Amino acid sequence: METRALKLAEKMLPEAFQERLEPLLHKADFILSGKDENAVSQRMALSVFIIRVASAAIAFFSQVLLARWMGTFEYGIFVAVWAGIVIASTLTALGLPSAVVRFVAEYREKEKPGLVWGVINSGMWLSLAVATLASLFGAGLLYFFPGFVTNYFVMPIYLGMLCLPALSIEGINDSAGRPFNWLKVAFLPTFIIRPLAILGLMGGAILLGFEADAVTAMWSAVIATYSTTLLQFIALQIKLRATVERTKPDYRVGYWLGVALPIFLVESFYVLVTQVDVLFVAWLTNPEETAVYFAATKILALVHFVYFAVRASVSHRFAAYAASGKIDEYRAFVQKTVSWTFWPSLAIGLVMIVLGKYLLMLFGAEFVSGQSVLWILVAGIVMRASIGPAEALLVMSGKQNICALVYGGALFVNVVLNMSLIPLYGMMGAAIATAIALGFESALLYSMVLRKLDIHAFIIPQKSHTNKNVGEQG
Repeated sequence: METRALKLAEKMLPEAFQERLEPLLHKADFILSGKDENAVSQRMALSVFIIRVASAAIAFFSQVLLARWMGTFEYGIFVAVWAGIVIASTLTALGLPSAVVRFVAEYREKEKPGLVWGVINSGMWLSLAVATLASLFGAGLLYFFPGFVTNYFVMPIYLGMLCLPALSIEGINDSAGRPFNWLKVAFLPTFIIRPLAILGLMGGAILLGFEADAVTAMWSAVIATYSTTLLQFIALQIKLRATVERTKPDYRVGYWLGVALPIFLVESFYVLVTQVDVLFVAWLTNPEETAVYFAATKILALVHFVYFAVRASVSHRFAAYAASGKIDEYRAFVQKTVSWTFWPSLAIGLVMIVLGKYLLMLFGAEFVSGQSVLWILVAGIVMRASIGPAEALLVMSGKQNICALVYGGALFVNVVLNMSLIPLYGMMGAAIATAIALGFESALLYSMVLRKLDIHAFIIPQKSHTNKNVGEQG
């Protein structure tokens, strides 16, 4: 049967090229138009990656503009606070977003709409309550202990605390949309609309005469976050009401929290492992060096996004395979996800190494000093990509406790190395610490997936497997 890709090739390419490209064109048509689960997963991964590429481009150029508008000192304050708030939003989520992904996928498979409504509603209210209490606690801590942080951080942190409740709802919105493959609802508000809104609000504020400082930038972030989260919530509810049978929600909050809390440990350790370096640089150096280090990490966001795109698009498939017990199909699918993660990450990482100096120059001449940081971090990210979304594999297969222990160990290594190396080598020390921690984490995750699930999650395929069912080990 002639594919649509081949028909297009007939109109645009000479016949000789058509014959050579025919296998690739068939593959492209399979991904873009195929109906089986592999095609849907690849299409979703590709769509998420395109959204994240667009997001990375928007975020990169918005950060360039913010850095140039604000200068390294104010920009360093802003990015340190924003990184802290992103970490706090993960901690206050209590693992509920990933639990929602897992259980919505499971309950859809089992055709239990009451439980679908119950887990989504519970996730939203619990996340909102915890984030609100955390923001009040943080604001109270700053108020009653005014010397706790340097003065120029105080007001931006207050505003960051104001963002937490909106970020908590945003996390559940994302997670509720992903098992339905609603990419526009799940990802566009967070990764496209919000960064554009922050940039637009900041630019407008400067034109109106407001100071181009961290406080103005944080106000822009607060307004943009609440606006996009509200729009996302409305869009999600409309689609849910049109798709999921309207029935009385069935609540099993205790059970869901019992699963979510180990996931909370996993995700908390993960976000700390991947972002704690920025906080340590902010704590142990100065805003200027923090700004340079953050700019280097922002350039590498595109490499990170490959992993994120694959993880976001296949996590619910991992849960479905784990529930089905189809171990051979599970292994084959995992190997595909590792390839989807590693090769694009390697290719983009090499491009970033070549272009890194010039991309840093866009932020300003003083940012070029982050070039060596960029090289070191690429090595760590590529090592991590060699095992694909292995932690999602553990979590969605019910091995979240093991995953939490792995990330706890990696976080311990990262913290110790950051505290040891940053005083000696500055931001270079942070990059070395993070790369080593990522390598350590990858080795542990690989060994645990192999031991607990009997699944080889590594870029070099395994020749043979034992025939154990998922979940029988450990």
